[in-house]
Amino acid sequence: MPLERTIKTYRGSCQCQAVQFEIDTDFPELTTCDCSICRRKNALMVKVHESAMRILDGEESLTIFQFHTHTAKHYFCKICGIYPFHRKRVTPDHFGVNVFCLEHFDPADIPVRATVGADMC
Repeated sequence: MPLERTIKTYRGSCQCQAVQFEIDTDFPELTTCDCSICRRKNALMVKVHESAMRILDGEESLTIFQFHTHTAKHYFCKICGIYPFHRKRVTPDHFGVNVFCLEHFDPADIPVRATVGADMC
């Protein structure tokens, strides 16, 4: 029997707390990606619509890295270098949020899907 999930609000931040955000999600799944940047940052992500994510503080502390088609935007904290989220290439109205940046969150028992991003480069 599948677990029943409800949408909750989760707060997140980079390591130095300069960038703070929150998301609303029920965590239907988590994803990994095999593209060159995702392999290197080794994040576990949840996909959320842009309306379900809010930057609370530190937008000026974010820097953007783009490559290939320059559609996806990978955000990093300029101070501590942590990757909290990115705007997705295939669905640019969604963010991929690094769940390891969320407070009081345990990814256990949430299915993980490996996505193929390397073929998109």
